Amino acid sequence: MDEIRRLFDTAPFIRDLGMALVSIAPGRSETKLLLAERHLQQDGVVHAGVLATVADHTAGTAGASQIEAGAYVLTAEFKINLLRAARGECLHCVGTVLKPGRRLIVAESEVFDGSPDHSRLVAKAMVTLAVMQTRSK
Repeated sequence: MDEIRRLFDTAPFIRDLGMALVSIAPGRSETKLLLAERHLQQDGVVHAGVLATVADHTAGTAGASQIEAGAYVLTAEFKINLLRAARGECLHCVGTVLKPGRRLIVAESEVFDGSPDHSRLVAKAMVTLAVMQTRSK
Protein backbone atom coordinates (compact mmCIF):
# COMPACT_ATOMS: atom_id res chain seq x y z
CA MET A 1 0.00 0.00 0.00
CA ASP A 2 3.04 2.28 -0.11
CA GLU A 3 2.28 2.96 -3.78
CA ILE A 4 -1.24 4.04 -2.85
CA ARG A 5 0.00 6.51 -0.25
CA ARG A 6 2.57 7.80 -2.77
CA LEU A 7 -0.24 8.50 -5.27
CA PHE A 8 -1.77 10.95 -2.83
CA ASP A 9 1.29 12.30 -1.01
CA THR A 10 3.53 13.12 -3.96
CA ALA A 11 1.17 14.13 -6.80
CA PRO A 12 1.21 17.95 -6.71
CA PHE A 13 -1.94 18.35 -8.83
CA ILE A 14 -3.96 15.93 -6.67
CA ARG A 15 -2.72 17.59 -3.48
CA ASP A 16 -3.55 21.05 -4.88
CA LEU A 17 -7.01 19.90 -5.95
CA GLY A 18 -7.65 18.70 -2.39
CA MET A 19 -8.50 15.05 -3.02
CA ALA A 20 -8.28 12.72 -0.04
CA LEU A 21 -8.11 8.95 0.20
CA VAL A 22 -11.04 7.60 2.24
CA SER A 23 -10.38 3.85 2.00
CA ILE A 24 -8.43 1.29 0.05
CA ALA A 25 -8.83 -2.47 -0.36
CA PRO A 26 -7.53 -4.81 -3.05
CA GLY A 27 -9.19 -3.69 -6.29
CA ARG A 28 -11.23 -0.92 -4.68
CA SER A 29 -10.67 2.66 -3.56
CA GLU A 30 -12.75 5.53 -2.27
CA THR A 31 -11.84 9.20 -2.38
CA LYS A 32 -13.48 12.48 -1.49
CA LEU A 33 -13.10 16.10 -2.42
CA LEU A 34 -14.55 18.92 -0.34
CA LEU A 35 -15.81 21.40 -2.90
CA ALA A 36 -14.69 25.01 -2.97
CA GLU A 37 -15.25 27.88 -5.38
CA ARG A 38 -12.05 26.98 -7.27
CA HIS A 39 -13.63 23.65 -8.34
CA LEU A 40 -16.55 25.36 -10.11
CA GLN A 41 -17.02 26.58 -13.64
CA GLN A 42 -18.66 29.86 -14.65
CA ASP A 43 -22.25 28.69 -14.00
CA GLY A 44 -21.61 27.49 -10.44
CA VAL A 45 -21.43 23.73 -11.00
CA VAL A 46 -18.37 21.51 -10.64
CA HIS A 47 -16.02 21.78 -13.62
CA ALA A 48 -15.88 18.72 -15.88
CA GLY A 49 -12.09 18.68 -15.52
CA VAL A 50 -12.46 18.24 -11.76
CA LEU A 51 -14.93 15.36 -12.25
CA ALA A 52 -12.61 13.71 -14.78
CA THR A 53 -9.60 14.05 -12.50
CA VAL A 54 -11.43 12.59 -9.50
CA ALA A 55 -12.76 9.68 -11.58
CA ASP A 56 -9.39 8.95 -13.22
CA HIS A 57 -7.29 9.18 -10.07
CA THR A 58 -9.68 7.06 -8.01
CA ALA A 59 -9.75 4.32 -10.66
CA GLY A 60 -5.95 4.54 -10.85
CA THR A 61 -5.72 4.09 -7.11
CA ALA A 62 -7.91 0.99 -7.26
CA GLY A 63 -5.65 -0.36 -10.01
CA ALA A 64 -2.49 0.45 -8.07
CA SER A 65 -3.80 -1.67 -5.20
CA GLN A 66 -3.41 -4.74 -7.42
CA ILE A 67 0.14 -4.38 -8.68
CA GLU A 68 3.41 -5.71 -7.33
CA ALA A 69 6.00 -3.63 -5.51
CA GLY A 70 8.19 -1.63 -7.85
CA ALA A 71 5.45 -1.14 -10.44
CA TYR A 72 3.14 1.81 -11.01
CA VAL A 73 0.12 2.56 -13.18
CA LEU A 74 -0.46 5.18 -15.85
CA THR A 75 -3.78 5.88 -17.51
CA ALA A 76 -3.66 4.64 -21.10
CA GLU A 77 -7.24 5.55 -21.94
CA PHE A 78 -10.40 6.72 -20.22
CA LYS A 79 -13.94 7.58 -21.08
CA ILE A 80 -16.25 9.50 -18.82
CA ASN A 81 -19.99 10.01 -18.95
CA LEU A 82 -21.06 13.23 -17.25
CA LEU A 83 -24.58 12.31 -16.18
CA ARG A 84 -25.74 15.53 -14.52
CA ALA A 85 -24.38 18.80 -13.18
CA ALA A 86 -22.50 18.25 -9.91
CA ARG A 87 -23.22 20.46 -6.91
CA GLY A 88 -23.10 20.35 -3.14
CA GLU A 89 -20.56 20.09 -0.35
CA CYS A 90 -18.34 17.35 -1.72
CA LEU A 91 -17.62 14.72 -4.31
CA HIS A 92 -17.30 11.08 -3.30
CA CYS A 93 -15.82 8.58 -5.73
CA VAL A 94 -15.60 4.79 -5.73
CA GLY A 95 -13.11 3.06 -8.01
CA THR A 96 -13.31 -0.66 -8.75
CA VAL A 97 -11.03 -2.94 -10.76
CA LEU A 98 -13.05 -4.88 -13.32
CA LYS A 99 -10.16 -6.85 -14.81
CA PRO A 100 -6.69 -7.00 -13.30
CA GLY A 101 -3.78 -7.89 -15.54
CA ARG A 102 0.01 -7.98 -15.70
CA ARG A 103 0.21 -5.24 -18.36
CA LEU A 104 -3.25 -3.66 -18.46
CA ILE A 105 -5.88 -3.16 -15.77
CA VAL A 106 -9.46 -2.14 -16.54
CA ALA A 107 -11.27 -0.21 -13.83
CA GLU A 108 -14.36 1.92 -13.44
CA SER A 109 -15.23 4.76 -11.15
CA GLU A 110 -18.45 6.39 -10.06
CA VAL A 111 -18.56 9.99 -8.83
CA PHE A 112 -21.31 11.17 -6.50
CA ASP A 113 -22.09 14.75 -5.43
CA GLY A 114 -24.01 16.30 -2.58
CA SER A 115 -23.68 15.70 1.12
CA PRO A 116 -23.15 12.53 3.18
CA ASP A 117 -26.91 12.12 3.73
CA HIS A 118 -28.00 12.92 0.15
CA SER A 119 -25.89 12.08 -2.89
CA ARG A 120 -26.45 11.54 -6.61
CA LEU A 121 -24.44 9.73 -9.25
CA VAL A 122 -23.02 12.52 -11.45
CA ALA A 123 -20.34 10.76 -13.51
CA LYS A 124 -19.14 7.30 -14.46
CA ALA A 125 -15.77 6.52 -16.03
CA MET A 126 -14.13 3.50 -17.63
CA VAL A 127 -10.34 3.58 -17.26
CA THR A 128 -7.61 1.45 -18.83
CA LEU A 129 -4.37 1.50 -16.84
CA ALA A 130 -0.97 0.47 -18.13
CA VAL A 131 1.18 -1.33 -15.56
CA MET A 132 4.68 0.15 -15.73
CA GLN A 133 7.89 -1.17 -14.19
CA THR A 134 10.20 1.21 -12.36
CA ARG A 135 13.44 1.61 -14.24
CA SER A 136 16.56 0.64 -12.35
CA LYS A 137 19.10 3.44 -11.98
